[in-house]
Amino acid sequence: MTRRPPGPEQLWLVRHGESQGNLADARAHELGVDRLDLDVRDPDVPLSPTGERQADALGAHLAGLAERPTAVLASPFTRAADTARRAAEPLGLPVRFDERLRERDFGAFDGMTGRGIRERYPEEAARRELLGKFWYRPPGGESWADVALRVRSALATEALRHDGERLLVVSHQAVVMVFRYVLEELSEQRLLELDRAEQVANASLTRYRAAGAGWELQDFNAVEHLAGTRVTEEPDVPDP
Repeated sequence: MTRRPPGPEQLWLVRHGESQGNLADARAHELGVDRLDLDVRDPDVPLSPTGERQADALGAHLAGLAERPTAVLASPFTRAADTARRAAEPLGLPVRFDERLRERDFGAFDGMTGRGIRERYPEEAARRELLGKFWYRPPGGESWADVALRVRSALATEALRHDGERLLVVSHQAVVMVFRYVLEELSEQRLLELDRAEQVANASLTRYRAAGAGWELQDFNAVEHLAGTRVTEEPDVPDP
């Protein structure tokens, strides 16, 4: 009989609630400008009022479950950290932070719209088109493949710490998708198909249960718990 490797019994992935950055991105697209109107660095972008309500709704939902999370791990970026704190409070759980769960680093393109990137860096837009979304690394930034290395590292080290627990992980859009890539052993092509088909909503739940030596997907991008507030799906940062 194959023994199950150490690790959480359940793994729940959450994208942070709607942020002021998401709103700034939507406004930038409406106005057709090349840069988001934000006066803080990306790690410090806070939740919007809607995002706060989404995080509170998530916490109320989790507190009402028979099988609640027993541990919470989050990106240290403000929008994810605050989502995690608000969701964990009704559970009476502390939140631990891990920089490996942070947003993908966009390097020189931080704060720019896709239009701005194409206009200012046409050669990079062409290179991104050639390499594809998964492998392309913006100048000074990270590719999705780089994020996958972080996710694999976090899973490896947190497995022993959270053996047998129900672990809630609060992170970012691309990180949630890369978790799917790693946990389900997806191909690059399948991952990008899933990414094109469905936008990860703010404060949505993606849930896995340990199954043998692997993971079984129970829910992806579930938003039923947000029925009392608005569901939002604004991307974190557009592609060139």
